[in-house]
Amino acid sequence: MALAAWFAPSALGAAKNCSENAATCTEVAESIGYGTQYTGHDEPALLFYSNRAGSGNSNLYTLVLPKDPSQRPTQDGLGATWNFQQRITFWFGMDMCDTQSAPNFQHTTCTPDSDSNIFDSPDPAAPDYIGHHPGGAFMEMQFYPPGWAPWPAGVSCDAVKWCAALNIDSLSTSQVDNTTQNSQCLNKAGVEPVSFAFITKSGVPHASPDPTTVFTSPFAATTVDPAKDFFMDPGDVVTVDMHDTPAGFQVVLHDLTTGETGSMTASIANGFRQVLYEPKGTCHTALYAYHPMYATSSEHTRLTWTAHGYNVAMSDEIGHFEFCDRVLNGNCHSGGATDPAPDADDNTCFSALESLLVGISGCIGTDNDFDGPSYQPTSWPGNNTSRPVSEAVRFTSPLFNGSSSYDRVAFEADLPRIEAADFGGNCNRTTGENCVNPPPGANFYPLYSTTTLAGRCFWQQGGPAIPGTTNNFGGTSTAEYGPLFQLFYPIPGGVVRRFNDFRNTRPTNPC
Repeated sequence: MALAAWFAPSALGAAKNCSENAATCTEVAESIGYGTQYTGHDEPALLFYSNRAGSGNSNLYTLVLPKDPSQRPTQDGLGATWNFQQRITFWFGMDMCDTQSAPNFQHTTCTPDSDSNIFDSPDPAAPDYIGHHPGGAFMEMQFYPPGWAPWPAGVSCDAVKWCAALNIDSLSTSQVDNTTQNSQCLNKAGVEPVSFAFITKSGVPHASPDPTTVFTSPFAATTVDPAKDFFMDPGDVVTVDMHDTPAGFQVVLHDLTTGETGSMTASIANGFRQVLYEPKGTCHTALYAYHPMYATSSEHTRLTWTAHGYNVAMSDEIGHFEFCDRVLNGNCHSGGATDPAPDADDNTCFSALESLLVGISGCIGTDNDFDGPSYQPTSWPGNNTSRPVSEAVRFTSPLFNGSSSYDRVAFEADLPRIEAADFGGNCNRTTGENCVNPPPGANFYPLYSTTTLAGRCFWQQGGPAIPGTTNNFGGTSTAEYGPLFQLFYPIPGGVVRRFNDFRNTRPTNPC
């Protein structure tokens, strides 16, 4: 759902935003690209549910950052697989208030940290009609792998270290009257504005997180500042503490391995802003402190405009790397290890000479034919492959209110959204016909499993047989992510129903 691919290489001269298939923006329910082209992101996710207060706005995870193998990837695709080939980012998410974001019904007040914001009736006459839902944004606490093409155009902050950023996405449309933001704001921030700030050592952004400046040169907010930004080593154990404060939503990363700490608060003092929704006006922003929307996390706590239907969640962002043997000015001019000739999804490309460390060329557009490294069993741990692969991302179930555990979990994959006709696929999101898991063309789809580390239960992602696995939930993506799941979204006068996801809700939290 992030931001590393918003920006084309300098040779292209133009910025990329969420309307142009930016690889790390929040997954929307309907097309927002030019000419109604879909902008898609493959996000296998793990959802956490509890009806107790605090579960919707207070998370404490323990994370083990994965190491890459000593062997490096090679251009022929027969070498090792590193993190940047599996994923462009992974993230921990939560719903936020944004009164200027969809559904944009009279800019309804959003009371932070409150289930009074739950509006989930499909009936326009009901007091909790979803179209009257307070405006919402989605927060993704994102982590970026090392070793390849650098920010602000690429995916890596450093040759060998991980970095992270607080990323909050909104939507500048009205789902109740079909209006859209004014053209001036669309040119500056796109239809999906994003407030963005790297996690820093001081907790102060090294540049403005204003959504109307993120897309414009000199891209200060998305250009890494090694003197100020917080870096972590592969293998480090990190606590991810996300909670509300009077000043705004705050993330604190504490590296237990090194003893160092980084943070960021989505506050007015740190320059966070919302883009005012003025369809008939000119572009304005206002200082804004982002706060969590809900008190709890359940099937009823969701945003009205995202393809996924969740509040508290962890998600991977896969399907954003494909080999391209010849890259010129950001475009692919030849085939690669998995494509005999360039495909339409071979876009936003980088040559080996642009890499911080690993000298291979490739592209990070959405892999909508599912044939890149993310969809090969040889690219993931737990598939008994002889090829070197990166370690699994490992993390605990979050605690809330400091020590409380979530009661239930759900597995959710937004594959139907990516397989849909507006992205060249055959999935009918109205009927569910031809919506499949694994996706068409994929030789594998990663799944979540559990293991035990230092006496604690951890989640991990990869194949079904990672050494030490204690539960692989059926051992296939079909079994784990479950059946098609339908959500409804507000439209003028009612709702539209869509199969955007597969979802499997478990009766308990096994970890």
